Amino acid sequence: MKGLNPRKWAAVAVLAAGFAAQASGQTVSQRLIVVSLEDRRLALVENGQVRKIYRVAVGKPSTPSPMGTFTIERRVANPVYEHDGKTVQPGPANPVGTRWMGLNIRGYGIHGTNTPKSIGKAASHGCIRMAKVDLEELYDLVAVGDTVELIGQRNEETAQLFGGVEKPAETPAMTAQSAAPAQQPVAPADANPLPAATSAPAAKILVSSR
Repeated sequence: MKGLNPRKWAAVAVLAAGFAAQASGQTVSQRLIVVSLEDRRLALVENGQVRKIYRVAVGKPSTPSPMGTFTIERRVANPVYEHDGKTVQPGPANPVGTRWMGLNIRGYGIHGTNTPKSIGKAASHGCIRMAKVDLEELYDLVAVGDTVELIGQRNEETAQLFGGVEKPAETPAMTAQSAAPAQQPVAPADANPLPAATSAPAAKILVSSR
């Protein structure tokens, strides 16, 4: 996709989603989430226009974020965190924060954190972390089926999206989409997506790391 500007890039993604939607009868998605792992930035592109840009945390070198094209498979408001027999109810201590947007690559998603100082760093177990306010805003702007691009090295497209973002001092290691992660950051216990309403019952998120 070298030389393809963000508007054309988004149009290609929407067109591909359209073909899939025609086959399944679903509504065509017109949103694209682009994450530059090198820049540690996330952009929401809607109808070919950049709507929002956020700072994020990405995978650390020992547990890198995957690269490739994915979709949002599940959205959970106020998840319950479970790991090694430990359960954390929704609240400030929850390691995945107040929202979970799971991708169609098992164990990975976009979520919050109980360590906000990690935002902007290569600090996660492979997932994309966001600050609470940014996370909850993005959650309300996206839907199941939206396309998510995780890009490792800065290229022409990410340079256009994120402009002259100063490169972080740390450079995270990355893996190809086909590579198996060293640890599975998040494995949802229930594959059924929940509505966006925050009043819905808390859903359990079984995790091996985050």
